[in-house]
Amino acid sequence: MARWWRAAASGGLKTAALSSPPPPVRSRSSSYHTIQAIPRECSGSRVASRDRAQGRVPTVVFTQSLLEKEPSARSPSRKYLLTTERKQIKSILNSVRLPFFCSTTFGLQIRAGSGSSTLLESGKVLPIKIQRDEETGKILNLVLVWADEGSKLKVDVPVVFKGEEVCPGLKKGGYLNAIRTSLKVTCPAEHIPSKIEVDVSNLDIGDRIFMHDVEFHPSMELLSKNDAIPICKVMSTKSESVEPAEA
Repeated sequence: MARWWRAAASGGLKTAALSSPPPPVRSRSSSYHTIQAIPRECSGSRVASRDRAQGRVPTVVFTQSLLEKEPSARSPSRKYLLTTERKQIKSILNSVRLPFFCSTTFGLQIRAGSGSSTLLESGKVLPIKIQRDEETGKILNLVLVWADEGSKLKVDVPVVFKGEEVCPGLKKGGYLNAIRTSLKVTCPAEHIPSKIEVDVSNLDIGDRIFMHDVEFHPSMELLSKNDAIPICKVMSTKSESVEPAEA
C-alpha cells in the first residue's frame, strides 16, 4: 500500500475540466456523481467474492491505450485494482441508465480506505464494461478507463431515434428496423456524447438512413470501415426481410 501511495502522490492528482462542446455533440458528464473507490491489493475469485459479500464491486481503472494491440501505441497504464460501493453504483445506474452509463463520464476519487479522508488519486473516468449476474442482475465487476481532458477515447455511443411520431412510413403502418443500436467513435474525453440522435421524421416505407448521413462533430471520428452501412430502415410489414447489422 505504501508503494502505491507514493507512486500516486508523485504523479499528482488527475483532474478533468468540464466543458460544453459545440453542437451537434451532446456531451454529458455526470458531475453530480463522483464514484468513490478504495484500493485492493490483490485479485482473484476468492478476494472478489469476499468484496461482493461486503457490498462492494471489484473494479479496475486504466488508460484505454492499454487495450491497444501494438505495444508502441500503449502509454503508461495507470492501472489500479479497486473496489466501489454497490449501493452507489446501483444509484448511478438508476439515474444514468444503460446503455448511456457507458457513454457518460464520471468523477472518480480513490481514497486510502473505507471512510478515509486521504485522497490518493482523482480524475474523470468512463465506464466501458459492467458485468452482471445473468440470473439475479447483481453487479459483479466494473471496468473504467481514465478520461483525462484532451485524451481521445474509443466509445460505443447509443443511437436514439427521434421523430417516430410524425414519420410518414410509420403512419402508413410500417415499422422501424433499428439495424444499429450504437456507433463506435473516437473523440476527446471532454466531448463524449451520451447519445447520437438520428431523425427519422421524413422517412417513408423503404427509406433508410446510412452512417454517412449522420453529421458528426469535427472532433469525432466514426470507427467503421464502411460508412455506407444502414443505421435504420422503415419496413412495410413484419414479413419483409430484416437487414442484419454489420460491423
